[in-house]
Amino acid sequence: MDIKIGQKLATDLAIQGVMPSEKTTKPFSEALKDSIEQVDQLKKTADASIIDLTTGKDQALHKTMIAIEKADVSFKLMMQVRNKILSAYEEINRMQI
Repeated sequence: MDIKIGQKLATDLAIQGVMPSEKTTKPFSEALKDSIEQVDQLKKTADASIIDLTTGKDQALHKTMIAIEKADVSFKLMMQVRNKILSAYEEINRMQI
């Protein structure tokens, strides 16, 4: 990949909020907290969609399934991140000073 193209891609992603720029980086703890809140919001959306479907307010089964799958995938990703964090923590604890 051409360096100019790579820099433009990184700039575009930073502007869109996909990749943090150097000026907008936040602490890891805040990023983790925000991610957990997003997962929780997706779960609440899926729950509301299920309730709407079962009570007859919304007949769009496909929208309900999409909301459920989004919540499921985001939760699985959060669990994998958690596992990696725990693994790194255990590795640091095993290091000798």
